Amino acid sequence: MNISNHEITPGSQVRLHFSLSTADGFEAISTFHEEPAVVTLGQGDLSEGLELALYGLKTGDKQTLLLEADQAFGPRDEGKVQTMDRSDFSADIELEPGLVIGFEAPSGTEVGGMVVELDADSVKVDFNHPLAGKDVVFTVEILEITNPTVTT
Repeated sequence: MNISNHEITPGSQVRLHFSLSTADGFEAISTFHEEPAVVTLGQGDLSEGLELALYGLKTGDKQTLLLEADQAFGPRDEGKVQTMDRSDFSADIELEPGLVIGFEAPSGTEVGGMVVELDADSVKVDFNHPLAGKDVVFTVEILEITNPTVTT
């Protein structure tokens, strides 16, 4: 790896501060008052739209962009809202709307789902990203870039 002030390209490892807010000002996440995030472009650390917004930036750059829903986390998919039997959940879990639960996907990875509705027999869970279907304000400050070493 080569630590440099070169611009961000595919495969760059980037140490940065960022925040994601909805267009109406609700801040969903921010690292600006915490430890910076470290992401490697092309590894799935960020959505494709957020990665595209980083390409070409350099160390020290600060940028705020409004990304339309399709560019950020995509449209909401009602097919990702599933009704499950209440018996599928441990009796230890106090189910309530808004609760986010980790589920194991068939691939073995963990995916988050939010309880949106429940009754005595069933639980409706939304597996959409919480910002899916929303325009997102992406604010970023690039702290350090490590680009892959190019071999010829």
